[in-house]
Amino acid sequence: MHNQGHPVEALALARAAGAAMYARDRASQAMGMLLGEIRPGYARMSMPVRTDMLNGHQSCHGGYIFALADSAFAFACNSHNHNTVGAGCTIDYLAPGRLEDVLTAEAVEQALAGKSGVYDVKVSNQDGRLIALFRGKSIRIAGEVVPTHI
Repeated sequence: MHNQGHPVEALALARAAGAAMYARDRASQAMGMLLGEIRPGYARMSMPVRTDMLNGHQSCHGGYIFALADSAFAFACNSHNHNTVGAGCTIDYLAPGRLEDVLTAEAVEQALAGKSGVYDVKVSNQDGRLIALFRGKSIRIAGEVVPTHI
């Protein structure tokens, strides 16, 4: 049985890994991020722009936009249930985030070979305006997010 091109088992494992990671992810929780969807090689997260996230220009501080993209990247690259960390990333800011915007980051796996992966993340506001583009490179380390062998 398949769901969106993925075996049901892989989808269930991605969801379990996402739930386990989110439960431990105090940073993403503190910034108001929510995990909207996760499947193998994909994650979508959202974050409302609050007053305490505004910079001196009264737009969302780039660090918060980066954090949202980085979190979506982390969830996408851990969606295969292998402990995976970021090895490097870049971001391009294209438009400002404004107070009370709801920013959404969609992370999509572009390549996965051996222990290395490449992920692209698009950050948009609630109107679909592109706010930032992020590319992350991942490296798999030892262990699983959710133990499958007991």
